[in-house]
Amino acid sequence: MKIHASKTQTPPAHVTRLDIDPFGDDFLTMPYPHHEIMREAGEVVWLDTYGLWAFTRYQPVKAGLSDWQNFISSAGVGLANFRTEKPFRPPSLILEADPPDHTKARAILARILSPKVVQQVRAEFQAQAEALIDRLVEKGEIDAINDLAKVYPLRVFPDAVGLPDEERDTLLLYGDMVFNAFGPRNHVFQKAVERYEPVREWIMDKCRREALRPDGFGDQIYQAADAGEITHEEATMLVRSFLSAGVDTTVNGIGNAIYCFGQFPDQYAKLAADPALARIAFEETLRFESSVQTFFRTVNRDVEFAGAQMQENDKVLFFLAAANRDPRQWKDPEVFDIERKPVGHMAFGTGIHGCVGQAIARLEGELILTALARKVKRIEIIGEPVRRLNNTLRALESLPVRLVPH
Repeated sequence: MKIHASKTQTPPAHVTRLDIDPFGDDFLTMPYPHHEIMREAGEVVWLDTYGLWAFTRYQPVKAGLSDWQNFISSAGVGLANFRTEKPFRPPSLILEADPPDHTKARAILARILSPKVVQQVRAEFQAQAEALIDRLVEKGEIDAINDLAKVYPLRVFPDAVGLPDEERDTLLLYGDMVFNAFGPRNHVFQKAVERYEPVREWIMDKCRREALRPDGFGDQIYQAADAGEITHEEATMLVRSFLSAGVDTTVNGIGNAIYCFGQFPDQYAKLAADPALARIAFEETLRFESSVQTFFRTVNRDVEFAGAQMQENDKVLFFLAAANRDPRQWKDPEVFDIERKPVGHMAFGTGIHGCVGQAIARLEGELILTALARKVKRIEIIGEPVRRLNNTLRALESLPVRLVPH
């Protein structure tokens, strides 16, 4: 089952070995009991299933993700090791790169997605959120995933990037495939690739400059290439990174938020009574039901970390979602509480590889929750939620709810 080159075949005697598959259907469906087993087993554990190190406690997850010199991304942020096997697609210039290459690409994206720019798009994003919630309140009974969580990010973010209106659902197939590819080549990955293959050309076409509206985020990347900051080929790859990471994670973040409020009506009542809580409430949903569950790193050189001696090319799996429920960091972490201030949660990662688009994602989540709080008194789950398994993301396929207006 092991498909990467790990020098450490067996861990030291003091490191707990577990026969847990973090990409098995049971784990992906309900990861939290497994997270607790791993957290309580030690600061570091060894997963025999794939022959790799795993970290689930908050402090080592934060420290490891921040240490880009020892735990590199350029060898892949998935199970595959790009040093020893060919990537199945060209690596991302932002996610699967280290300084100095990463620094150059990130500086461009950070400029395009700066707080100032986020404020410039806020009014349009807000208008779209309010119009959508108005329509959905009128319907009453909706699928919170297909009618809301997918619709809003697929409207506002591709608009800002400068994509045409047609066939935007294709972006979800692409994002699903990319995030599944970080895991093993299991049935979840194979299904995602099958769905993606017919639309591969559409995605590649939409990354080209001529497909993008002038002065949108995508065109601004090409303007950076015009200025000599990157090549035009690299600009195409950065636009591709936008399209893979900028929609699917936010769709799941919003979907998970609605799911949380449907499960915990007392918390939604607080939000409905005070819509100003929307921003911090969205942060708590990200902590409680993290959209991005895991990311891999590769050990760059022999290093001792968290009391374990690791060797060059060992793979390391950091469980962001498990860190977000670590009782060593959070009081009552299994309690969903929108008055909590979950500062420092790991849902967007941390360090130089922390999500570069998190300001946009936070804006979208805040505006949707604000619009809901103003217009909806209660969110009632009226049917069985259907989970969409993904090797990296915590996702729902369907969530039937009733929106009860004020």
